[in-house]
Amino acid sequence: QVQLVESGGGLVQAGGSRRLACAASGRTFMFAMGWFRQAPGKEREFVAGMSWSGGSPYYSDSVKDRFTISRDNGQNTVYLQMSRLKPEDTAVYYCAAAYCSAYGCLRQKSDYWGQGTQVTVSS
Repeated sequence: QVQLVESGGGLVQAGGSRRLACAASGRTFMFAMGWFRQAPGKEREFVAGMSWSGGSPYYSDSVKDRFTISRDNGQNTVYLQMSRLKPEDTAVYYCAAAYCSAYGCLRQKSDYWGQGTQVTVSS
């Protein structure tokens, strides 16, 4: 069993930056981890993912070049550094984990979810 707890959400002005963290407990060896988000009235969408090894992160087109995902396996934590934030980035951000290793696998498979953290970007 894996438990995920997000932190770092809040209110930020457009153009600003924010870093989210997701602390995992339990066995996460060989788990891909990453982030999804859900805006009001919209479906949950993939944001960023990374394999256990930390190589070759992958992003949605809407955040590529603005967001950076990283992970510290020693601390069992994955981060999402968000820069040049836009009002359309406003959403609840969820951490996700999946037992898979293929590049991009988190887009299709999520075994565990966190409770979410709200990010609001004001214009």
